[in-house]
Amino acid sequence: MVGAVIAVPFMPLLMLLTLLSTVEEAVKRSLATKDEKERLRAKDEDDRRRDATIAEQGLDRIFDGNWYGNAGQFLLRWYSHSTHHQRLVLATQDEIVLAAPPQRVTVGREKHMKIVARLPTAEATLVDPYSGEFETRMVLLRFRDGSWLRVETEEPRSDLHLYLLRRPLPDS
Repeated sequence: MVGAVIAVPFMPLLMLLTLLSTVEEAVKRSLATKDEKERLRAKDEDDRRRDATIAEQGLDRIFDGNWYGNAGQFLLRWYSHSTHHQRLVLATQDEIVLAAPPQRVTVGREKHMKIVARLPTAEATLVDPYSGEFETRMVLLRFRDGSWLRVETEEPRSDLHLYLLRRPLPDS
């Protein structure tokens, strides 16, 4: 399922909502029991460790940086297929299918989806770079030449992550 994109026309409203969210989180933390506070501290530490690991491995970038590699070339073709920034990714045993609306739309994009790329698994595979160790929205589209493109899912532990966890790790 593809989630909705919300456009907020007024920056002050967005800033107010961010402030309210921050205040709500602070109130929840101050009213938490001792066990809840310890659980929140442990989660914060896990999040910091995850973020540091992601940055250390360079996975905070969109792709590996090699424009001449398969991932870089695929990324250059990415928008020629569709100007919409989001893709629906479907993984099968034999291929990875990417679909998108042909142009930027905010309402009804699901009904406008068209297949924009098919990548055989001999050419590229989807990989959870942390094999479930961290809860992330990240999946790598790893090409045969070792280059990669980062794909963000709409939620952590998405159906795509669960699919990848059930499969054996590919040879790297």
